[in-house]
Amino acid sequence: MREAPGARNAKLFIAILAPESLLADAESSLSAAFGPIDLKSEVFPFSFTHYYEAEMGPGLYRRFVAAEALIAQNTLPEVKHRTNQIEGQFSPAGERTLRRRINIDPGYLTPAKIVLASTKDYAHRIYLDQGIFGDLHLRYEQGAYQPLPWTYPDYRTREALTFFAELRRRCLRSRGP
Repeated sequence: MREAPGARNAKLFIAILAPESLLADAESSLSAAFGPIDLKSEVFPFSFTHYYEAEMGPGLYRRFVAAEALIAQNTLPEVKHRTNQIEGQFSPAGERTLRRRINIDPGYLTPAKIVLASTKDYAHRIYLDQGIFGDLHLRYEQGAYQPLPWTYPDYRTREALTFFAELRRRCLRSRGP
């Protein structure tokens, strides 16, 4: 993808929340949409909130994956709309209301920050385009990504921070000097 003037390309990552039995299928769909996956976090239980259980059921797991290719930062709204379509492919057919079986949230990583895509506005989110907001979620400081007051608990875990540290190394290698 073409780099926007003044903005370096970034590493696309995607947070998957699903029953453990659907993680591999979700990863395959994401790879088909965004190219080969070159990094995966450990799978860990999502026990931080019960928010998703009414819609998706209990026993959810989190995994972060990253696409091999860099993306232009300004393409995050298109990526979010595509991941919403993929979520819909996993919804049970014939139901009157949308019931997600998986939750897919994309974002991008630069050496300085991690930005998530969201359809929901909030005080710390900046409107990007196409109904999508950018949520600055972690910032790189003192040799590691640091959480902000609004950073989700699963992005503060050892699994997430280990994943993002390695993804940053790969991002720096991909960008070159």
